[in-house]
Amino acid sequence: MADKSDKPERSRAEPEILPPDRGGGWPPPRYGDAGRGTHRIYVTRIGPFGFALLMLVVGLFAGVMLLILVGAALIWIPIVVVLLIAAAISGLLRRL
Repeated sequence: MADKSDKPERSRAEPEILPPDRGGGWPPPRYGDAGRGTHRIYVTRIGPFGFALLMLVVGLFAGVMLLILVGAALIWIPIVVVLLIAAAISGLLRRL
């Protein structure tokens, strides 16, 4: 019983060490990317034209969202009116 303790057992698997001439780098190449090497991503500051274009897209998105909200509110107006009229008619019919 002295061999068993509360400590977890260490992994018996050893990490695979790839020699430099075999490895393609990390992450491994995806399907169709074999043999293309590394990829670079260039990030630059946004210029005035890019900023104006970004603001135009944000404004367009905000306008579409506003139209959706107004449309949803306009759909509910006739439904509420019909429910109020039905409640009024139901109240009048109960009195008779």
